[in-house]
Amino acid sequence: MNVLITGASGFIGSFIVEEALNKGFEVWAAVRKSSSRQYLTDPRIHFIELNLNDKQELKEQLRDHTFDYVVHAAGVTKCRNKNDFFRVNTEGTKNLVNALLELQMPIRRFVYLSSLSVYGAIREQKPYAEICEEDTPRPNTAYGQSKLQAEQFLDSIGNDFPYIILRPTGVYGPREHDYFLMAKSIKNHVDFAVGFTRQDITFVYVQDVVQAVFLAFDHGMNGRKYFLSDGNVYQSSAFSNYIHEALGRPWWIRLTAPIALLRIITWIGEYVGRTGKQPSALNNDKYHILKQRNWRCNIEPTMDELGYHALYDLKKGVDLTIQWYRENSWL
Repeated sequence: MNVLITGASGFIGSFIVEEALNKGFEVWAAVRKSSSRQYLTDPRIHFIELNLNDKQELKEQLRDHTFDYVVHAAGVTKCRNKNDFFRVNTEGTKNLVNALLELQMPIRRFVYLSSLSVYGAIREQKPYAEICEEDTPRPNTAYGQSKLQAEQFLDSIGNDFPYIILRPTGVYGPREHDYFLMAKSIKNHVDFAVGFTRQDITFVYVQDVVQAVFLAFDHGMNGRKYFLSDGNVYQSSAFSNYIHEALGRPWWIRLTAPIALLRIITWIGEYVGRTGKQPSALNNDKYHILKQRNWRCNIEPTMDELGYHALYDLKKGVDLTIQWYRENSWL
């Protein structure tokens, strides 16, 4: 069986490549010329350069290939320019799918990695309730909007295209950079939180996302959308508490900033990101993400239809992540 994995050099994509090799797939890793191949060193990997910005070029790049499965994990989570979210996440998805359709490639399943962020802050009234598939998405970030538009495009194709959409909540694990910044800060004795109202957060370890991808190959219904979390709900301090424990409990200062201060910091970060060479991790999207108080989501359909059961709770996942950061000299 052949599988094409876009975003193969990224955080989640590189783990999908590893699992596909472990399962005996013929693996084609889609990369750009500038992509790092640091975690793609297995000699069994076939590389293919795909230009997701150009459908006609994509068709030529894919023309001599046939894939049984496609996992579309390519995307951006932060950008200097808001339009880049839609160019990469939305238009890139459209170009890839249209190229596959026009080539009449007989794929068995197309798995699209979307995000819980497509819903935005829709259930913020206490007591907090789970976000469900029946709720109307109202994304409050450019990232979430771009992912939702990609989902809507897939929905517009109809049942002839065998796609499934996965909507993970906050994904963490080895090789991930944004949560690493929290670990680095705690190692340096400072923990930073935002807002004084209770925040219910959900997480999913990267290997459980990978598990869901391969379950989706042969389970679930075409066109369905499945939330991914570890099945638990945590308070906002839980992640930093587990990091603190895994680091050996260094002395620390816990600072909690009001939402208004966060607005000022992220506004400055947005400006710096637009004028600098790299997008800032503290930007307008991050403001809305940190401001949101409820990240509960209903994974019962994922469990019932895909057979998904999370193997890693937050404590276990954080311990493994910090161990990897240390072994690879990140901390």
